[in-house]
Amino acid sequence: MLLPNPLLLDTPMRNRLLVLIAAAAGSCLMATAAVAHPHVWVMMQSELAYAPDGSVTGVRHAWTFDDMFSTFATQGLPQKTKGVFTREELAPLAEVNMTSLKEFEYFNYGKADGKKASFAAPKDYWLDYKDNTLILHFTLPLQAPVKAKSFSVEVYDPSYYVDFAFTQKDPVALAGAPTACKLMVAKPQEMTVAQGQRLGEAFFNNLNSSENWGAQFANRVTVTCP
Repeated sequence: MLLPNPLLLDTPMRNRLLVLIAAAAGSCLMATAAVAHPHVWVMMQSELAYAPDGSVTGVRHAWTFDDMFSTFATQGLPQKTKGVFTREELAPLAEVNMTSLKEFEYFNYGKADGKKASFAAPKDYWLDYKDNTLILHFTLPLQAPVKAKSFSVEVYDPSYYVDFAFTQKDPVALAGAPTACKLMVAKPQEMTVAQGQRLGEAFFNNLNSSENWGAQFANRVTVTCP
């Protein structure tokens, strides 16, 4: 049974439920949909952006949500054509998504030469709807461009409610990076079914995001430049 569309809920509950991270904050409302984490699956294609002087300016993402969650998120949304959502029709959903993501640091954690690199508010964001799935596009700029011999970004949900994975084909690209820079993409080891069953839903429901348990399932992008 599908839950009501987040946009039709009162504001506090809507912000907790809304696609992407809503799930991370409101797991009890999704408990009937699954018996163990994760509950939402996201396939990513990303791009690290560079300025002409060789400094990193931010990261661009395209996140494709699983079809079950996409159906839940779009249920009840106004649409002119059945089965089709335009970018304009999805704009309110994209706006609330970005607002909700701030609480969770956009699930992006950057480091420049081993020191934390903070991100600013996202920009150039929108939602597409293709093959019955939602695709969230957004740019996450750094608070200030940084020059670094080593720059990395980890993407993960500390509570492991949302499972992030890079696409097999062209998962990460560099835009404008110096030619000598080298890119490395590290994908996490997946949790086995047996592990998930042993941990159980009660374990995850008692997790505090500050415990950062999901970091062990981080997707890591690292760029090294001479």
